[in-house]
Amino acid sequence: MRNLRNIRYNAWRSAVDLNGEPITSACWDPAKDEVLCTFGPSAQDAQIRLAKISEHVRASSIDIEYQQIALWDAPSPNPDLPVDRVVSLHYFSDTLTACLVLEGGDIVVVQVPESGIPQDGVHIEIMGSIDEGITAASWSPDEELLAITTKANTVVFMSRSFDGITDMTMTPDDLKASKHVSVGWGKKETQFQGRGAKALRDPTIPEKVDQGVMSPSDDGSVVISWRGDGAYVAINSVETGIRRVVRVYSRDGVLDSVSEPVDGMEGALSWRPAGNLMACIQRLEDRVDVIFIERNGLRHGQFSLRPPEGRSLVEDRIWLEWNADSTVLAVGLDDRVQLWTMGNYQWYLKQEIFTHAVPSCFSWHPEKSLRFASVASDRLLLGEYMFEVIRGSLTPPYDYGAVAVVDGRTLKLTPFRTASVPPPMALFEFQTPSPIIDVAFSPANTFMAVLHQLGVDVHKWNVKEQRSLLPSLVGSLTFTKENPDDLPLQVAVTENAVVHCLGFEKGPVIQLHPFDRSTGEFSSSSSIFAGSMFGFVRLTQAGSADVLMQDCLGRLHGVVNLEDELYSTRLPAQLPWSEVVDLAGNVIAIGLSRNGHLYANSRLLMKNCTSFLVTPAHLIVTTTNHMVKFIHLVNVDNLEVPPDDPEKDERCRSIERGAKLVTAMPTNMSLVLQMPRGNLETIYPRAMVVAGIRQLIDAKEYGKAYAHCRTQRVDMNILYDHRPQQFLASVGLFLDQLDDVSYIDLFLSSLRDEDVTETMYRDTRGVRNQELPEPASSEVVTGNTQGASKVNTICDAVLSHLQSRKDKDHGTLQNIITANICKVPPAYEDGLLVITTLLQEDERLAEKAVEHICFLADVNILYDQALGLYHLDLALLVAQQSQRDPREYLPFIQNLHQLPDLRREFAIDDHLGRHDKALGHLQSLQAHQEAQDYTAKHALYPTALKLYRYDQTNLMILTGLYASYLESKSRYREAGLTYESLHDDAAATRCYRAAGTSCWRECLFTAQQQEPPLSPDALTDLATTLAEALYEAKDYASAAAIHLDHLNSLESAIPCLCKGHLFADAMRLAVQRGRPELLATAVDTGLADALSSSTEFFADCKAQLRAQVPRILELRRKAAEDPLGFYEGERGAGGGDVPDDVSVAASSRLSTSASLFTRYTGKGGGGSVGTAGTGVSRATSKNRKREEKKRARGRKGTVYEEEYLVNSVRRLVDRVEAARPDAQRLVAALARRAMHERARALEALAADVVDTCTASIRQVFLSATTTAAAAADDAELRDSDEPWRPMGADAVLAENLEAAWRKQEPPVISRLERLSLLGS
Repeated sequence: MRNLRNIRYNAWRSAVDLNGEPITSACWDPAKDEVLCTFGPSAQDAQIRLAKISEHVRASSIDIEYQQIALWDAPSPNPDLPVDRVVSLHYFSDTLTACLVLEGGDIVVVQVPESGIPQDGVHIEIMGSIDEGITAASWSPDEELLAITTKANTVVFMSRSFDGITDMTMTPDDLKASKHVSVGWGKKETQFQGRGAKALRDPTIPEKVDQGVMSPSDDGSVVISWRGDGAYVAINSVETGIRRVVRVYSRDGVLDSVSEPVDGMEGALSWRPAGNLMACIQRLEDRVDVIFIERNGLRHGQFSLRPPEGRSLVEDRIWLEWNADSTVLAVGLDDRVQLWTMGNYQWYLKQEIFTHAVPSCFSWHPEKSLRFASVASDRLLLGEYMFEVIRGSLTPPYDYGAVAVVDGRTLKLTPFRTASVPPPMALFEFQTPSPIIDVAFSPANTFMAVLHQLGVDVHKWNVKEQRSLLPSLVGSLTFTKENPDDLPLQVAVTENAVVHCLGFEKGPVIQLHPFDRSTGEFSSSSSIFAGSMFGFVRLTQAGSADVLMQDCLGRLHGVVNLEDELYSTRLPAQLPWSEVVDLAGNVIAIGLSRNGHLYANSRLLMKNCTSFLVTPAHLIVTTTNHMVKFIHLVNVDNLEVPPDDPEKDERCRSIERGAKLVTAMPTNMSLVLQMPRGNLETIYPRAMVVAGIRQLIDAKEYGKAYAHCRTQRVDMNILYDHRPQQFLASVGLFLDQLDDVSYIDLFLSSLRDEDVTETMYRDTRGVRNQELPEPASSEVVTGNTQGASKVNTICDAVLSHLQSRKDKDHGTLQNIITANICKVPPAYEDGLLVITTLLQEDERLAEKAVEHICFLADVNILYDQALGLYHLDLALLVAQQSQRDPREYLPFIQNLHQLPDLRREFAIDDHLGRHDKALGHLQSLQAHQEAQDYTAKHALYPTALKLYRYDQTNLMILTGLYASYLESKSRYREAGLTYESLHDDAAATRCYRAAGTSCWRECLFTAQQQEPPLSPDALTDLATTLAEALYEAKDYASAAAIHLDHLNSLESAIPCLCKGHLFADAMRLAVQRGRPELLATAVDTGLADALSSSTEFFADCKAQLRAQVPRILELRRKAAEDPLGFYEGERGAGGGDVPDDVSVAASSRLSTSASLFTRYTGKGGGGSVGTAGTGVSRATSKNRKREEKKRARGRKGTVYEEEYLVNSVRRLVDRVEAARPDAQRLVAALARRAMHERARALEALAADVVDTCTASIRQVFLSATTTAAAAADDAELRDSDEPWRPMGADAVLAENLEAAWRKQEPPVISRLERLSLLGS
């Protein structure tokens, strides 16, 4: 679908001081982009003039400079050759040397000075001579070998230093080198011709075998052509008296193959640089073909040349030349050069360049594949083309997908929105009077201008019901050329019917041709000098009337009405592919360079772009990574190129290798791509589809949006999630636009509570489009949707609208049922109630509704729900739709029919397991005994108590049953409360006692309330038992209360209080009860015991801290100094003791990565070679459990030791903080009992331990937090790929390390308040 468009053209004619000498050869200097030419020798002057011709690009013009390099005499050394001839001219940019091979046999080298100025000294030397004379010569592509054919039918290979490498003689015996076996590529004999033809002859035998008959126009010339990689060289020559043959030699001079005989083959030869084919010319009686030959000498296809208008190709001397990247084949005729390309196995004539003389030399640029230099007599043409898809507007609604393909005088036109016609076919075809040069569409696709050699044709685009018709010709203009060398190059047409043409008339000019769209007549034209402007720039906006051009410096010029207006927006350099988009006054120029750099104004967006196009919403690009990307059009600074992540980002999609953009149709949300071999592919990228759906929703075109969601498999939740309030306000419009029962059902069944605009279809522009106002609150369906289920909100809105309709047909009722069933949770009863209503009106409709609801939901659930409505006819209809056995459900339903209403409802609820409702039916039936039994059977006590709260008799019975049930379930406290409510104090006492120490008060209360009362001994035994239980539970205050209040034992109460460090209460009770002697016997004894245990506790804590904290610091120091050895179990200091098998084999347990903890965290991708990298040796549950036990033990010397010690210190600090209030009360009690020395000693010890804990917290926890944060930051920097998930024992160690990295809150300990009385 690509065409050749000119982007650079210039012509130079030799000056008068050259005496009209013709240009005899030309070649490129790729380093400086200059052309070297030779003039002469001629019959009048046997001199050779070497000159260079260069272009100078300026802001206002492109000037050509001629500079002579050398001039020397070159008389013919052979008397049989009147005038010598330049056979080959080649320039070596690295050594600044020009090599000329002359027909007379001389090989001349011209050393050009570095300055390029001849006055600095030019060295001319004849490096050698071949006496027999030279017929052809050619340098290899790597410039290391020179192949020469002589007039003695020999081939000579020379090196760069002109040393002979080998020489071969071309003899008739060479024709025996290849045994050709033709498989008949494209021949008639290999095609299917029907059963009769196949029976008559053997298809493997060709009808006619070529004998190699010489063409009558053959001039006997010899042509040499190298393959692109320089491994082989082909020589096309005449084997006298036999035929013309193409010999293929290897780089070493070994004959590889010869071509098969071809009748009428001539001397033209060009080996495609890609290496697969060689192009030759076959002249037949009625036509001239370009034939292709493989390296083995067999033919492989051909195509016919098209003769120019008014003459044949009989007398033309035709030559062939492939360009550097094998995409264009130049065919030289007597007055023109044709440029042919191939796509999808079809050859297209893309351009014809008129030379008006026989082209004596044609040279492609070796690096810029579409730049050439053509020599015809005394005239040099310099030109450059680019491949470009000529497409119409991409702005809706004018995005018809119009694409034009040039093929000589035929224009192939396909509107892809109407028909996807693959090349080489097309939907429409036009014929023009002369070869087509360029085609252009107006910004809104109203006009199409076709520029050809003789003029311009303007066609009007015709559309009928969104279908493109054949464009009609509305105007035609014929150029009046004053100079035959004048050449039109490009064309542009505007919406206001003005054609602009860029041409060359002694320089680039822009011509303006207005025409009347009604009459098709062109008015008088005018022109201006174009300067360095080389081409028109495409405009994205459909309503634009501007005409923009780009100059060779990247600047943009507005040339509408031939007024040169320079734009402030520009590109950094000349970018052949460019387009301008206007975003509300913010003009952005998009340009693509030859090497794939894509620019937006002067900002480089990407470096691997292969093609691009611009829609009103996106900049769409393809990359060398074989992906198509969508860049949202915003201001230049905010243009964001999506990453290469097609799985997570909708703006990126993988495509076939080498695919390029052809056109886009935002209306159809489609994109047309062309593969390298030429076939087309239409895709619907998610980015375009979702963007189009959003626009349709904004415009409330819900029907079209739904259709696209359905065809493109887009989640239909977007119809609501994109604009929730608008959808709720437009539910009626939504249902009317869908207007199909199945469509509405499909939408409702697709609903989920997920907001797809935040997950699947997140708006990659960053913010939700807010231009359209949200509807007023009064227009929205009532009901607070905040926090409610989205699905239920939509279903309620749809139900509200459907139920408000006056006429409810079958479709409406079906949608109502679907809306109920699709709720979360499904409203089965509401759906079945709709069918219940239908049963009374139309049984046939009801049966269809039952079929539909059974399709939507589980029929077994529906059967149960129908029974729960107590509607047996409906349940029977549902059962008939299920796979149930009628022998099961028919008797059951018949039995239900025979029961009274309440008993039937009880039976149904009992069958469905709705025991609470069934119990209510029994209560209504006054079947109290049955209700009690049913309550006990199904444990329905709360429900029963609620039902019988006003029936005191039955309530007491049920309460007693409930109390027994609670006691049987070991819920003693609740059982005791229940028995106590029944005034059964004995049972309540039993339950409270079984409940444990938490209910000792209730137990003693009910024990004293029993009738008959308990004996004093029994009460004493009960109180004693409770006191002992409380003492064991360390509830010393409660135990003391029982001893004091219920056992009247002050001697037992005081030790309990002292045990609980309640010394103040103990001393108060001893004095209050008149027993001061207990202060010395009981209180002082309790103080001594408490002092002993506290002193021992604080001493143990102090010793533990002194042992564990230094060990923790030592472990951390080792881990920081040698993390690899520490975590791998090695004991090397630094790198001295590390084994030398780090990179030897994968069995090594060492990691080659320098990052910390790589082996256990997987943060390093494939950099780890240890066993954890394989995830095999320890990925078992057994090893995981063993490792968890190691971690729990925290044995010394393991990697788990630090974690164990840190947790131990944390527990110790918590114990000290819990013991601190008891220590303070003990110190105060010792001081009150005048034990000052003991109080001082305990206070000093406790204060020392608290201070030690505070210091340990700073050392152990705060430093760990800092280290963990640094390690976590380092891990984030290393973790660029998907995280590795450890398994087995590795997972245990990974959890240990993550726990160490995780921020740990340090334990809290308060300062010990010391008594000033003790002098501390």
